[in-house]
Amino acid sequence: MAKGRSMSSPPVIEARDLALTLGRGSSAVDVLRGADLTVQRGESLAIIGPSGSGKSTLLMILAGLERPDRGEVRVSGRDLTALSEDELTVFRGREIGIVFQSFHLIPTMTAWENVAVPLELGGVPEARDLALAELQRVGLADRVHHYPTELSGGEQQRVAVARALAPSPAVLLADEPTGNLDETTGQGIIDLMFAAKATRGQTLVLVTHDARLARLCDKAVRVHAGRVEPVTTVEFEVAR
Repeated sequence: MAKGRSMSSPPVIEARDLALTLGRGSSAVDVLRGADLTVQRGESLAIIGPSGSGKSTLLMILAGLERPDRGEVRVSGRDLTALSEDELTVFRGREIGIVFQSFHLIPTMTAWENVAVPLELGGVPEARDLALAELQRVGLADRVHHYPTELSGGEQQRVAVARALAPSPAVLLADEPTGNLDETTGQGIIDLMFAAKATRGQTLVLVTHDARLARLCDKAVRVHAGRVEPVTTVEFEVAR
């Protein structure tokens, strides 16, 4: 657990009684059943659990990309479940950065455009300059005019990280960000995200199977049987 952080301020992420069922009839699956989660501003949190436990679904709800059947999600004081789709889009563009395992870059756009266009659509001033600066920070100054197919997996993920960080969001969410990368390349992505957290004071929430990544976080929780359970220090040490 990180030391010296004041817990008196309201949490940046607060989820209460989240429930979500996927499918219908005999094929229905209760992915979440009254899940609760609280993350303080500036914390890093690892979400762990077996495949199919609902980790990624929980993250998508926190990002406002999936709506729960029941419950409330507050990010930076806003109730995401009360926002329209248009309001969610605007809010995400300002407050939440998202990094996916499969990069999700637009293949017909260069690295520069992949970072700049979302900023331009969000009305961010000097979006092109900001995008270029962010790509330089992630070590891609000489690759800005390359298309995703011309980049390695690690380079594509660096573009995705730059895109997520460019608006300086309060919260960075990452879903298995090193899952498609080799160990050395994945470590570079880990270093980038934690360096950004340290210098910008962001809150970082990660879904991961990677023990190297989980053990860097201030705390960890496990998704099990549709609920979120704290991972004790002993359990976390054993998991490493």
